[in-house]
Amino acid sequence: MTINLTRRLASFNFAAFIVAVYAVSTGSGDAFAQSNPVFPSKPVRWIVVAPAGSSLDVIARSMQDKLKDSLGQPVIIENRPQAGGTLGAGEVSKSAPDGHTWLLGFNGPVAFAPFLYSKLSYDPLKDLAPVIITTSQPNLIAVNANLPANNIKELVELIRANPGKYNYASVGNGSSSHLTMEYFKALTSTFAVHIPFNGGPPAALSIVSGDTQILATVPTVIIPQVKAGRMKALAVTGKTRYDLAPELPTVAASGIKELSNFEALAWNGILVAAGTPRPIVERINAAVNAAMKDPSVQARMKTAGLDMVGGSPEDFAKLIADDHAKWGPIIKRSGAKLD
Repeated sequence: MTINLTRRLASFNFAAFIVAVYAVSTGSGDAFAQSNPVFPSKPVRWIVVAPAGSSLDVIARSMQDKLKDSLGQPVIIENRPQAGGTLGAGEVSKSAPDGHTWLLGFNGPVAFAPFLYSKLSYDPLKDLAPVIITTSQPNLIAVNANLPANNIKELVELIRANPGKYNYASVGNGSSSHLTMEYFKALTSTFAVHIPFNGGPPAALSIVSGDTQILATVPTVIIPQVKAGRMKALAVTGKTRYDLAPELPTVAASGIKELSNFEALAWNGILVAAGTPRPIVERINAAVNAAMKDPSVQARMKTAGLDMVGGSPEDFAKLIADDHAKWGPIIKRSGAKLD
């Protein structure tokens, strides 16, 4: 049965809740401004919950020097990819609320984790304060080159006619890659078998070899295989077409009513410990917004396939709340657990 996400949410407004929590968690800035006039007063630790060379790492390193110049202190990047990013997120949540320890996180440890882990060392909605969305990117839905489906409508018809026959790969259990397909399945009332892999390259290889037939993941994994003729990209999971693959339609434009509002984005952003005073949050927000306007930073992000976002702390708080509400029912339906 197709999931009615609005009905699932009932009357509870998660976005209003988290924005209210955020407003309280950052506290009043007046007392802080009087007793702590200087920020930063020491180097900033920037914990990136992904390995060196990853898209998150690119985000941080592309802005590192600009932020150093703006803030007047070194910004030291520390990669913490362990436990799906929850280790690094937990560390930041327990850091001093003085703005000197940042988290560069993504959907997983910030929005998905409460539904994937029975025990977490932190509550993303209470223990972390959103500062700014840095970037986002859609997934692409692609299939084995020989699969008899050339668009999303044909793919849905094929899966519906053969429930359980086809396998879809993901870059890991509980990842955006996994949950995008679970969302797709829920809305279309279809069934395909999930085969998780440890990262994008092995997942893509399984599609090329025919061991699995469908994959939704970030464009940088899929586009090279498509160009080599080993995979077919069918659609992009954002609300608009994607600059690096403008020929691809969106899933929402497939002509299938149940998918008319489909959107699944992988986003990234900066958070600090809850209780960090508002003036510090605003200082970090302003510095990052300025860095993202630099042409060299924009060029590097574009090469990595990342769309710049920016905005206010409240924009990020709403995004987290919306994703928490949207993906919670999907994760519960899928039965995905990472304990």
